[in-house]
Amino acid sequence: MAFDFRKLIGKNEDAEDYIEIDLNKDADSKSKILVRPFTLRQFDDVNEILDSLREGYTIAVIDIKQIKSKDVIELKRAITKIKKTIEALEGSIAGFGENTILATPNFAEVYKAPEKVMKKDPVSFY
Repeated sequence: MAFDFRKLIGKNEDAEDYIEIDLNKDADSKSKILVRPFTLRQFDDVNEILDSLREGYTIAVIDIKQIKSKDVIELKRAITKIKKTIEALEGSIAGFGENTILATPNFAEVYKAPEKVMKKDPVSFY
């Protein structure tokens, strides 16, 4: 016994068997990368930063000067939380100067210059 599924779900035989979906409709609105500044005043400000990073299209430039002057322990907690999230997103994080942190999702990487090792070889002077 054969079943006609079109009759079962209420479609007539002249109806199309597929629906066309425009995949590029939302691509234009999300295709731009947003470099967004944040100010970390207290530990709770971390949530807004992490939400933006999880969206996947935001590079966060974070000013830590205010929280640094108030409470260094809260600053360390906030940076640890941001760092763990960035690691989970396979992103990159780095400090610039004393008061700025840059955090990116996985599509971007922060350039980190290799540390210059100053070797003093006493043998080479003789």
